[in-house]
Amino acid sequence: MGDGTGYVSRLADEIEDVQIDMADRLLGHAAELLSERRVTSAELRYLARRLSESLQDVKRIAESRGGRLAPPPRP
Repeated sequence: MGDGTGYVSRLADEIEDVQIDMADRLLGHAAELLSERRVTSAELRYLARRLSESLQDVKRIAESRGGRLAPPPRP
C-alpha cells in the first residue's frame, strides 16, 4: 500500500473531488426541481436515478476514505 502521494492516489482524489462536486450540484438541481409545481413523473424518475447513482459514489468515497483513517487509540 502506498503513502497516498503517488500518481494513482492523486488521480483517485481528483476523481472523488469531481464526484462530490457533481453530487453537490445535483442536490441543488433537485431542490430547484422539487420546488416547481409542475414536475412530470419522468423528470422525478430521472432525478431519482441520478441521485441514487450520486449517493452510491459518495458512499464509496466515504468508505474508501474511512478505511484510510488510523484506528482510534485504545483506552
